[in-house]
Amino acid sequence: MDDTLAQLPHAFAGKTVLVLGDVMLDRFIYGAVDRISPEAPVPVIAVERETAMLGGAGNVARNVAALGGRAVLIGLIGNDDAGRALTAMLGDEAGVEAHLVTDPARRTTEKVRYISGSHQMLRVDREDRGPAEPAALLAAFSQRLAAADVVVLSDYAKGVLTDAVTRQAIDAARAAGKPVIVDPKSRNLGRYDGATLVKPNRKEAAEATGVTDDSDEASEEAGAAILAMAPGLDAALITRGGAGMTLSMRDQPPVHLPATAVEVFDVSGAGDTVAATLALAVAAGASLADAARLANLAAGLVVAKLGTDVVTAAELTALARSEAGAPAEVKIADLPHALEIVAGWRARGQTVGFTNGCFDLLHPGHVSLLDQSRAACDRLIVGLNTDASVSKLKGPTRPVQKEHARAVVLASLSSVDLVVLFDEDTPLNLIQAFRPDVLVKGADYTVETVVGSDVVLGYGGRVLLADLKQGQSTTALIGRMNAKA
Repeated sequence: MDDTLAQLPHAFAGKTVLVLGDVMLDRFIYGAVDRISPEAPVPVIAVERETAMLGGAGNVARNVAALGGRAVLIGLIGNDDAGRALTAMLGDEAGVEAHLVTDPARRTTEKVRYISGSHQMLRVDREDRGPAEPAALLAAFSQRLAAADVVVLSDYAKGVLTDAVTRQAIDAARAAGKPVIVDPKSRNLGRYDGATLVKPNRKEAAEATGVTDDSDEASEEAGAAILAMAPGLDAALITRGGAGMTLSMRDQPPVHLPATAVEVFDVSGAGDTVAATLALAVAAGASLADAARLANLAAGLVVAKLGTDVVTAAELTALARSEAGAPAEVKIADLPHALEIVAGWRARGQTVGFTNGCFDLLHPGHVSLLDQSRAACDRLIVGLNTDASVSKLKGPTRPVQKEHARAVVLASLSSVDLVVLFDEDTPLNLIQAFRPDVLVKGADYTVETVVGSDVVLGYGGRVLLADLKQGQSTTALIGRMNAKA
């Protein structure tokens, strides 16, 4: 894979995606399960925390904004607490302009998921599925179509995208020269005829075509059948979970894309991420094949996250670069991004370790320290001094290698899971932010002299003093190099 995909997210800025569809509120209730109810053979969840976020078409818009684009969202809510919560969320969502039609006769669609550890135990839906009054929705869509670069129809079969609304929206968009990406929820995929691309999942494609096998050949057959039932459709992208994706384009050979997720934690909202990425990539001028490749990478990122989450342009760029031959880049993160990653690790029950240093010229002593650090935890964060910080600590001739080069070398090691740069003299701020389970330094320190040891010990963590390899130091190495010069 070349660097084309890594450059695409940079072109998302300034692109506007008009999203029409079923907006919903996603609630997640997290807790521990350690017993079975005496009233019935069901688990008892001791609730620990609750979160709520945009779902459905709202999550598509949220993903568009997270990827650096601008989303204009049109949907339907009821005159109820869930609708008011959605309105408040959208008011706080940078990069999203919402136009929600209120229908007092309907309930706002709400999904409540109960999760323990890494398992979704139960989902409760509150919804009305009857057809919505189309006039206000189509009026809002028509008024904002001219300013859009691409249209997404996010169909969750909750009543917004009726046959009439779908037909009028597609016809108006294509007449205006706007590409249309459809995330469908119908056995009749022919109703999306005239769209640029329709994106059914494996189950939806099977229900629409009768092709139930999940082999590459069967997916090609299903894709061809979808194109046959919608003569004005340009392409069908079948998302196949762990089997990846298959893109069928009219008069072109099919493209099979293997799944990219290393670890699948939660598939909630993954289709929304794919739709948003496809739309922005098409708006940025990518071919459908490249748009699908980038969306496939985005899917791999989002299913490794917790709940209905989003993918950022920086994450997508880093992963695309890793696919293009720079795998270390994906492990280098700024603090906000790193905190999101660490939250995901902790949600999986993984322990987090932290060590730090300048790591100017990597030598066997460094490798030993990092190996010992990683052996003490499930995931290891390395705090890396910036160039300015190294110079302040070591003098004006240091560092020998610039910070990005040092970060890439560290991130290339299997013992390192995340590299975060810091500009201060000490990593105390990072330690306070990450709250590692294990803090590691070399045995030339004592527990009392390790920066942040009081913080870590104070909340029940531990401090590990790693064995040192004798005769290994960057200063000595530079000295020997200079002596030979």
